[in-house]
Amino acid sequence: MNLDKVISGFFIILAMTVNFGFFYGDMDSLEHHSKYELMAAIIVNVIATTLKLGDKTQMGSVLLATSLAADIQLIAAASVWTIAAYAYTMNQEIVAMIISLSGGALLANIVSVMLYMGDTLKSKR
Repeated sequence: MNLDKVISGFFIILAMTVNFGFFYGDMDSLEHHSKYELMAAIIVNVIATTLKLGDKTQMGSVLLATSLAADIQLIAAASVWTIAAYAYTMNQEIVAMIISLSGGALLANIVSVMLYMGDTLKSKR
């Protein structure tokens, strides 16, 4: 068993599941979406991104690209939430924007997990 692959796979899948935990819920209210879970999603995604930095293969490049896309969207969601909370009033449009950005990150994480699974199935022992 390759410990590096186990740790990398763990963080890739954890990034997707934590992101899904934040995304899942009513689209119209922030009561179903925790700011702490969004922060956890950002932290886990950044860890998963740093684990993908050392891979020099073509698949590693694509996995890194999906991770960077998820990172940018989650950081944008947190930035919108912070700016709206302190500079504006929270309305339905801002809530929908925050949830939509995390949905885009979730899609990037799903692609990352699917590519990781395909690469794992393709590899030989």
